[in-house]
Amino acid sequence: MSDTSNLSELARFIGQSDLNSADPAVRQRTMSAIAARIMPKRRTVSDLLGAVLALSARTRRMVLPKVAIDIEVFAPGGGRAVVVRLPQQA
Repeated sequence: MSDTSNLSELARFIGQSDLNSADPAVRQRTMSAIAARIMPKRRTVSDLLGAVLALSARTRRMVLPKVAIDIEVFAPGGGRAVVVRLPQQA
């Protein structure tokens, strides 16, 4: 047995857009709503501050000297369980 509910739903959808309206005011209102959703939002001062802080942190990380990290995990008996060495990248 085939399920045609999706096709029936699609058939009902055709021609229901407000862009297909005969009234130019309805079409204009619909186009304006679509354009408003597509246009980027206005940037606020907090957005600008966030961008500046992110760039500042990135620049600081680039300028600071590179480090090498050694991590050692010990087992309950006192022996080494894991040794991880992250080398300094060139």
